Amino acid sequence: MAAAGASGAARPLMRLITMRGEPILRQLHLEERLLRRTADNWCVINHGTAPPTIVMGLSGRVSELVEIQPVLRDQVPVLRRFSGGGTVIVDQRTVFVTFICNRTAVPGLQPFPRDIMSWTGKLYGKVFDGYGEFRLCENDYAFGHRKFGGNAQSITKNRWVHHTSFLWDYDAKNMEYLKIPKRAPEYRLARNHTDFLCRMKEYMPSQSVFTDGIVMALREHFSVQPTDLETVLSNDDAFVPTTKLFSEQDLEEIVLSKESLQNAQAQP
Repeated sequence: MAAAGASGAARPLMRLITMRGEPILRQLHLEERLLRRTADNWCVINHGTAPPTIVMGLSGRVSELVEIQPVLRDQVPVLRRFSGGGTVIVDQRTVFVTFICNRTAVPGLQPFPRDIMSWTGKLYGKVFDGYGEFRLCENDYAFGHRKFGGNAQSITKNRWVHHTSFLWDYDAKNMEYLKIPKRAPEYRLARNHTDFLCRMKEYMPSQSVFTDGIVMALREHFSVQPTDLETVLSNDDAFVPTTKLFSEQDLEEIVLSKESLQNAQAQP
């Protein structure tokens, strides 16, 4: 299904799902299923998640990215999602926005990471116009040189997903669960989490202004149709998501393995 735009060209359909407080594990399972088991274009918006959860990229190593002992002490969930990208900690103050598209949905867009990032950067440039010095800094969204949006992608033969966790606000103490990654973006300049990050609420009046702006920007490319989540959640017992929740035992074994390696290296 497609609708005619102002120029007469047909705009493809994009289904819009809006959620509030959906657990991030369920959201990632939903997104992977929409990517792999449907043929529609989707925008998924989720306002917040609980409890605070660490989400890692597909190839991330827990021992290099997470302060495991405090995480175990405070029982902070740790996930490894199905897409690439870096490590974030998300909570009820995070706004999640995901685009899931067919490779032909955006004319001229090649399904490669930089091309997708460039297109989304231009789209969000319209959303944030007038609200700050929005920039696409390497693979992040920033106001000036301070990051507020982290991105991740997964690209299949005929479809792609681009999802973003936006820091509407955050608790600086939660950032202490994350290590500064060895492969940090150049523009970070070795800054700690507090100096590197900023809060969207300091630039925009409300979350509704933000999400309304996303829908308006999408309507330049798509015919956006709100969709009830319940109509999407049909039974699909054959689908097995790849996003994984680490168990407490998994994390403890990583600690023991690291300690064993350190002890072996210390032996004469």
